[in-house]
Amino acid sequence: MSNAEKTGPRRRTIRTFVRRAGRMTSPQRKALVDLWPRYGLDFAEKSIDFASVFGNTADVCLEIGFGNGDTLVQQAQENPQQNYIGVEVHEPGVGHCLNAARKADITNLRLIVHDAIDVLQRQMAVDSLNRINLYFPDPWPKKRHHKRRIVQPSFLELCADRLRPGGALHIATDWANYAEHIGAALGASARFTVSERREHDGDQPLDRPRTKFERRGLRKGHRIWDWRFERIDQ
Repeated sequence: MSNAEKTGPRRRTIRTFVRRAGRMTSPQRKALVDLWPRYGLDFAEKSIDFASVFGNTADVCLEIGFGNGDTLVQQAQENPQQNYIGVEVHEPGVGHCLNAARKADITNLRLIVHDAIDVLQRQMAVDSLNRINLYFPDPWPKKRHHKRRIVQPSFLELCADRLRPGGALHIATDWANYAEHIGAALGASARFTVSERREHDGDQPLDRPRTKFERRGLRKGHRIWDWRFERIDQ
């Protein structure tokens, strides 16, 4: 049993996200009602039975903070042999993703509206995930806010526990300072090894589609950093 499983529920005072009060359209609001039974998973204090949810035993990829979900739906559509779970707290984005999933008529995608750390701790069993995607997380650029960055030693331990041996953690960012932070944090982790790293101008994404936040960063003249970290079998 991992350390994360041994401990009971913990109250966290530092959040890695801010709930944005974006405008929700009528189709998005309708999707949250009509399509949730088809694609939604409610947060619960127990591990998800993937085989029961998806009706198969395929590998499962968890994506943290999928935004409007366009790239998540694209990945699920292009990789029908793998199951995907997306976690997001921004409800308009979830509504958009639900409608995109229905339009694509995919069956290998489920969504959760909740804090990703809680989801990892409570709903993902140890050694259950094949891959975790963290694409363009909030960089919290001000130094006094660096403690809010999701990539911290405790997060990496949690990811390593939930990934299968040999499973992969994919991270991408367009902020140079955050790239340094990520490199240092993973370099100090005994649970992961770098299997691939790319620094590019948006032309070499690492096994992923280009995202909305990536395009925004490129318009600002940012470079892109992509990593694939592999869990070390201990």
